[in-house]
Amino acid sequence: MRCAQCGNEMPQGSAFCSRCGTRINSPRPSAQREFALFTVFSSWWEFTRHIIFALILIGVGVFLLFFHQDWWRAVPFVWVGGFLMLVMVAVTRRRNSWSLTSERLIERRGLIATRERQMELADIRSAEIDRRVWQKMLGLGDVIVASAASSDFAIRLNSISDPAKIAETIRQARLKRLG
Repeated sequence: MRCAQCGNEMPQGSAFCSRCGTRINSPRPSAQREFALFTVFSSWWEFTRHIIFALILIGVGVFLLFFHQDWWRAVPFVWVGGFLMLVMVAVTRRRNSWSLTSERLIERRGLIATRERQMELADIRSAEIDRRVWQKMLGLGDVIVASAASSDFAIRLNSISDPAKIAETIRQARLKRLG
């Protein structure tokens, strides 16, 4: 093994050149990769009234088709309206997402024009759970993650399933990141 600086012959595994003092084997920084822990979306229960209205529209179309044949021309429009509403519910649900990685919490909003907010796990002050009565009955809740960096910066995970588990996962990821 030779020193790149002065060309001195060195024993294998030397860290420094014995002649000029140049570092031979520079220690490489440990490659720490960021990995995803979870991604969560709002619960389907958040869109219940829209889904019920769409199913009622589709049912009205079936009713018109079988019991009021003179209204058959309106049936395709009613069905298309109901199915479009179901598609819009699915698209709207995917519009907001929250991802927890080994390094940060990421909030994404929007489909075409997106807005992304990130909070480093080391900057998390608290993870609180907020549950309204109907959310508690359905096993849903909101998780509010407050930042220690700014008093007005918080990320709110709206209407998610099993909020206690999500809040605890965030707390554990934070402790692991700090520890």
